[in-house]
Amino acid sequence: MSEKIGVLGGGSWGTALAILLAKKGLEVDMWLRNKEQISDIKESRENKKYLPGVKLPPNLNVVEDIKKAIVGKEILLLATSSHGIREILNKNRDYIEKDQLIVNVAKGIENDTLMRVSEIVKEILPENTYVILSGPSHAEEVAIDIPTTVVSASLDKAAAEYVQDVFMTPYFRVYTNPDVVGVELGGSLKNVIALAAGISDGLGYGDNTKAALMTRGIFEMARLGEKMGANSSTFSGLAGIGDLIVTCTSMLSRNRRAGILIGKGYSVEEATKEVGMVVEGIKTTKSAYQLAKKYGVDMPITEELYEVLYEGKSVKESVPNLMGRDKKHEMENIVSDEDLRW
Repeated sequence: MSEKIGVLGGGSWGTALAILLAKKGLEVDMWLRNKEQISDIKESRENKKYLPGVKLPPNLNVVEDIKKAIVGKEILLLATSSHGIREILNKNRDYIEKDQLIVNVAKGIENDTLMRVSEIVKEILPENTYVILSGPSHAEEVAIDIPTTVVSASLDKAAAEYVQDVFMTPYFRVYTNPDVVGVELGGSLKNVIALAAGISDGLGYGDNTKAALMTRGIFEMARLGEKMGANSSTFSGLAGIGDLIVTCTSMLSRNRRAGILIGKGYSVEEATKEVGMVVEGIKTTKSAYQLAKKYGVDMPITEELYEVLYEGKSVKESVPNLMGRDKKHEMENIVSDEDLRW
């Protein structure tokens, strides 16, 4: 395999995947915005800000000129914040050839347009094939070869399988899925629930509360997903419940860490600064709330979190509000009225 890969974004996840691909012997150019960071990485062969202690392979090149990361590559890996992808693609679309495969690993929904990344890519690069790679995968673990499984999703089966082959290693197992909508929503919405789970931790609640948030959270994700055309079974897989579990339970999760701080009384701004990295779930909560209204989907956890993050509601009010909702059948969205008649 001799593919050339351009990685756009040198945060923890972009760096981890660049390392993974370089270890396979592929030629990888990784673009970063920050000139000082580039200089430091070139000198130390380590991304000290995001993945301290992990050495970069010699065939992983860090570049300042984004054109160098784009031109002549078979695969362009989008590894920046989801909310910065539109700007990057618009500025550099003239360098991108229509036969280059776009692989996205960012998780989020654009605030202003409520578009998923696949929709943004389709709008700007209508002729390029798109694949999303998502699932329960902390960069810190992938970078040191801890066994991990993810899913490659595309409307093009051959493209999904090609990405499966390119990224698969003895420690990184890749499954395929045709449900781009479900995989993108799963990866984005789990960050919302992880913020809520973190807030629960910060308030001092226990495992019972977190289990309830995670279980009811996956229902919310699936309900919205079905309305938007996703396959409900996707939310039972790696991009749904798998990613939700790892993001809600691990201290490697920046969304959970930010939630813990908010639960302890930090402002959103203070929590984000303390985490020191992009907390995708904060912006995604706004998009998810607006999508719930647009599609008429009941998403009580998302709504409470939105009011905490954007309307100044006290976190201590949210749990009584959720617990005091009207009685319901647990499976109200997947059973018929006939089934409910005992």
